[in-house]
Amino acid sequence: MTILVSKLRQSTAAAVLTLAATALSGAAVAKDVTITVWAGGSNDSDAYRWEAIEMAADILEREAAIEGEELNITVESKGQFGNWQEFKQAVTLAAEAGTAPNIVVTSHLDIAPWSEAGYIVPVEEYLDLDAWPLNDIYPNLLEIAAFDDVQWGLPQDAESRPFFFWKETMKKIGYSDEEIAALPAKVESGEYTLQNILEDAKKAVDMEVVEKGYGFYPRPSNGPDYAQFYQSFGGELIDEETGKLVLDKKAMEEFYQFFADAVAADVTRKNHLGTDWGQWYKEVANGKAATWHGGTWHFGRYAQEGNQDFWNTIEFSLIPAGNEIGRPNTITHPLVYLITDNTNDDVEEISANLVKIASEPRINSLHAIQSNHLGIAKQQSNIELYANNRWADEATKRLLGHANAQPNHVNYGAYSEALFKGLEAAWTGTKSPAEAVEEVEVQMKATLGDELIIR
Repeated sequence: MTILVSKLRQSTAAAVLTLAATALSGAAVAKDVTITVWAGGSNDSDAYRWEAIEMAADILEREAAIEGEELNITVESKGQFGNWQEFKQAVTLAAEAGTAPNIVVTSHLDIAPWSEAGYIVPVEEYLDLDAWPLNDIYPNLLEIAAFDDVQWGLPQDAESRPFFFWKETMKKIGYSDEEIAALPAKVESGEYTLQNILEDAKKAVDMEVVEKGYGFYPRPSNGPDYAQFYQSFGGELIDEETGKLVLDKKAMEEFYQFFADAVAADVTRKNHLGTDWGQWYKEVANGKAATWHGGTWHFGRYAQEGNQDFWNTIEFSLIPAGNEIGRPNTITHPLVYLITDNTNDDVEEISANLVKIASEPRINSLHAIQSNHLGIAKQQSNIELYANNRWADEATKRLLGHANAQPNHVNYGAYSEALFKGLEAAWTGTKSPAEAVEEVEVQMKATLGDELIIR
């Protein structure tokens, strides 16, 4: 089978020409290939992360048959790894041993360290990014799957991280149905800010509509969500000109102060961090909290926790701005398809073509709707399954246009850990927000060195 690509390695091109010549001579030779797929952070609802590759393999085999070649692709998949740390450790150990899976579904944040370690190869070596279906993928999502101006991977899905309001609680503190419905637009315009969140959360606690500590109920562990609040106060994660990470001390202190104020006002628990996730989901899904933040995939989880009436019980918006310098925002943390370095370039080429086919709108929409994620391509709005799903449609329109991502930087993991460590210190009161920022600065200087800009 001749597979057209924009930039083939010379060895792969030679192999393709040989296969084409064999097919033209009428002496088709069967080709058997096993492709392994490992997907991190996945459960049963995310099965299309590998089943889409199986579907793509069937299509590629059929295309080969039409071209006179017998191509047999066996897809072996694994989606259960315990947690993200175990998954990433398994991938890196396998890569070091030369036994890495051919296709990896992982965080885009792995692109920088894994490309520098030589674990992965750029998909742009095998695929034409200007041809269908890749030219239909949202440019910002393609950019998230790139590093150092090289397209290393393709987005596997998209999501966003909104702010949520419990409607009945908002009514009890004085909001009308019309005013609640207007909240997303007021957040987007900057009219409703994080200071309004504190005011409304305190009102809900003071009026005993919710218990102390449940006026604003954040996620109970570190995650991309907290970088959103730093951005709400004008903080930047990376300097676009230099590619260096940025510590904006004023924005970081105001971000920390917001959470310290929430604890002081009894709207957030001092010991909230570390709350069991199962407990957290059940509480926010059933109205125990007035406001909180989470991910677009929570839509399905709330239903599992007993909330079968999302649209009449919950409103959602961007993360509000913190002040006039900041902005309402949301972070998308898409998973990506990556191709690992293999001694057989032809296997890499087949793997790349499988993820390309899996990225087609109809196939990707299966994953998006089943797992409550968002689509990766513009034409998914014309796929009936996607367009007729209210959550996918409204979340895409309301959130994705404002979405940005954590930077693909080798040292961003250390940056994120330092950011959260400082937040935890200010949150629990072991340090003032100003003292916490001083400690973060020391830690970031030590770990990031010249890769950090301090403002």
